[in-house]
Amino acid sequence: MDDSGDSGRPQPGAGGAGPGPGKPKRPAEPGGGLLMGRPFGVPVYVAPSWFVVAALITWVFGGQLDRVLPELGGARYLVALFFAIAFYASVLVHELAHTVAALRYKLPVRRIQLQFFGGVSEIEKETETPGREFVLAFVGPLLSLVLGGVFYGAMQLVEPGTVPGVLLAGLMISNLIVAAFNLLPGLPLDGGRMLRAVVWKITGRPMSGTVAAAWVGRALAVVVLVGLPLLTHTGTLGGGSQDIGGVETVMDALLAAILAGIIWTGAGNSLRMARLREHLPGLRARTLTRRAVPVESATPLSEALRRANEAGARALVVVDGQGNPKGLVRETAIVGVPDHRRPWVAVSGLAQDLTDGMRIPAELAGEALLDRLKATPATEYLVVEETGEIYGVLSTADVERAFVKAMARPGS
Repeated sequence: MDDSGDSGRPQPGAGGAGPGPGKPKRPAEPGGGLLMGRPFGVPVYVAPSWFVVAALITWVFGGQLDRVLPELGGARYLVALFFAIAFYASVLVHELAHTVAALRYKLPVRRIQLQFFGGVSEIEKETETPGREFVLAFVGPLLSLVLGGVFYGAMQLVEPGTVPGVLLAGLMISNLIVAAFNLLPGLPLDGGRMLRAVVWKITGRPMSGTVAAAWVGRALAVVVLVGLPLLTHTGTLGGGSQDIGGVETVMDALLAAILAGIIWTGAGNSLRMARLREHLPGLRARTLTRRAVPVESATPLSEALRRANEAGARALVVVDGQGNPKGLVRETAIVGVPDHRRPWVAVSGLAQDLTDGMRIPAELAGEALLDRLKATPATEYLVVEETGEIYGVLSTADVERAFVKAMARPGS
């Protein structure tokens, strides 16, 4: 299964309180398992869940090989393991198709992850047009279809009933299944993104496309939950129904429940991310900024708070003798100082040194604002005008509250 697409933007200020005084921490590189390489500069990870699925594929395919090639004996499991690795290599090619298309459209790709039931390409921005959205979604299944054709062609060059013949047949069938499954018209599958692009083109509204494709995805989840066990129980997917026992029935039901859960959850996440993007423009640094008063480093905290109260301000900026900003007094540090201690504590001891990454233009808004906060994690940021004049202080907590409020609004 493929969940290529937007990974979703992190919550602003993720990780709780920002770094203490001094140089802010660099954002951690995306993880997610064992790093396998960086094709096209994009890290590829193998999630721990992959090893579980690889073992399951090895066991199931090894049992099938025992019926087709009984002379292999125990070596059949080595062949089955090779098949599992080759299959996920095909999944990686599928994901690389999405990645190359995204990079072609100048869309950043955070990572590729091979995991339970397939892979995911985490593309961090939305395409600008429905045509690009359609192409970006279609290239993955297209590459899987091409791989299926390549393996079919290779089958013609080997003897049927041999190890190479069985492996190539399995890889051909599995790639065709991956292509067909991902072309189903419901999010989070590639077919769902293609449906989204079509509805977006017709209505002119990406949100309408997301809503339509997400609800079709939820309907698909119900169909998979009910239909897959029914098809296998009746023998429609191969084998006679009389050969299906209780263990197989339970396994089929469990597989259907997992697949349905993944599709349902992915469709819901797609809806939430669409609502997020629809409301992101309302997150503006200028409107979220707290008024601030400048204070010199030796100023007692009690005096600084008195000045702030008189000015109706909610933030403190530490400046030098020439009025240049040097640091921001952290709100959490102020709360930690008892009232009776405040006349004896200088604001410099509660301030975080100001770095270039903590200077935010007052006109910054939406996704660009969240990207800036993500690049330099902190609890407070200095908001400045184009002239460099201090406008105020932006608190991560205020951005988080605005973010949650925006997401709570009914979708349009």
